[in-house]
Parts: sequence; structure tokens; C-alpha cells
Amino acid sequence: MPFVDTSTIEPKEPLPGWTGRYFHSDNMTFAYYEFTAGSSIHEHGHDTDEVWHVIEGELEITIDGETKTARPGFAGVVPPNARHSVRAKTDGRAIVVDHPRRDSVAGMQI
Repeated sequence: MPFVDTSTIEPKEPLPGWTGRYFHSDNMTFAYYEFTAGSSIHEHGHDTDEVWHVIEGELEITIDGETKTARPGFAGVVPPNARHSVRAKTDGRAIVVDHPRRDSVAGMQI
């Protein structure tokens, strides 16, 4: 699978206001999210590295109690087992990558 056209992946809505298109490489999981203002992802943690890269809009990302506003070009790096949460300040899009691969994201098998 050297190339992926994310527009052909069936979107899923794991949480209200978060629509994602998910796929895996051998070692990583990718989520292409569209989010709506006011939606949020509750505080949680997992045993993978996770990187949030904002493409458009603004997210408020909290990692281990530190909160930053993320705009296009901003990346939030979540270490394994760090408590983190996300709140959409505007509508927008982000790409999230987990390493190693997560076969379940937001309680869904992907």
C-alpha cells in the first residue's frame, strides 16, 4: 500500500463533531479528521506516541496539564501514556498519527 487516497475511505464519526478517515501502515495509524467548533475529545491516555498536526482551524490541545492553541502548521506531540484532551475552537481539519499502530481508535476497530 504505497499510496492512499483518503477521499475514498468511508468516514466514521467516533465522537460528535469529529469525522475521521482512518488507515494503517505497517507500523502507524493515521486519522484525517474534520472537526466542528465546540466539539471535544475527553481526557485520556494510551501507550502510543501520537502527533496532532492542524491543517486548518484552531484546536485547544492539552497534554499533561499544559494547554496550547494549535493553528495550521502547529504540531502537538503526545508521549506514550500522557493524559491529553482536545477541544475545537473553530471548524477545521487535522491529521493525527499514532506509533506504533493502533488497531482501535476511539473504541472502533479500524
